[in-house]
Amino acid sequence: MSIYPAKIEPDGDGFMASFRDIPEALTSGRTRDETIAMAADALATAMDFYFEDQRPVPMPSRFRRGETGVALPASLFAKVLLLNTMLEQQVTPAVLARKLHTTPQTVNRIVDLRHATKIDTIDRALGVLGKRLELRVG
Repeated sequence: MSIYPAKIEPDGDGFMASFRDIPEALTSGRTRDETIAMAADALATAMDFYFEDQRPVPMPSRFRRGETGVALPASLFAKVLLLNTMLEQQVTPAVLARKLHTTPQTVNRIVDLRHATKIDTIDRALGVLGKRLELRVG
């Protein structure tokens, strides 16, 4: 699931949003609705830190009372799942490239958050790592 619990609370003349799973994602806004919209951007931007540092991205935890759900786009969450799998299995882009019969540069684009990657490509990369990408409608 790609919906992270956020705490939206009053802060001076506006509101502040924070994520206990992704502490790097902090933002504020004038209204609650504006803060929630900005929280989605902050959450997506915070993923850069994990990808740059090659650290596993924490999965969303269970919601607590008073928290608001903020979704990470599915295309981004699929890349998070791929990064976490690569780190868990200690697979480098070069190793994944060999398994996919492609170049390391191609794999670097697949795990680049700013590069648009087809979901089928991410699914194929996860597949050669023994995983299966599942999509659900809820």
